[in-house]
Amino acid sequence: MATYDNLPVYKISYDLLQKLFLVVHNFRREYKYTIWETIKKEVIDLIVSIYRTNAHAEKQSYLEQARGHIEVVRLLIRLSKDLRETDLKDFVVINHMIESISKQLTAREKFCR
Repeated sequence: MATYDNLPVYKISYDLLQKLFLVVHNFRREYKYTIWETIKKEVIDLIVSIYRTNAHAEKQSYLEQARGHIEVVRLLIRLSKDLRETDLKDFVVINHMIESISKQLTAREKFCR
């Protein structure tokens, strides 16, 4: 069993969190404390779910939690783009990361069934 920090899904999730910290500087104050805080919490919860998936025998529930977190992040990133808080270039990069994470979680979920 690989340690969680060597898993590709963990690495890209961590990279997503770092990218989001760089993007948030462009947010207006009113959105930093609403949308951004929720995005940050969801990505951190995603990373914790990935750790717990790897650490526990019962993987299915943690994978479902992780998939829920990534979908909330996808929704909020789209909202931030629609509110013009995220530029198109950052939006595309972030969405590629989200899509990669989602595909990896789906593949892992199918493998664990």
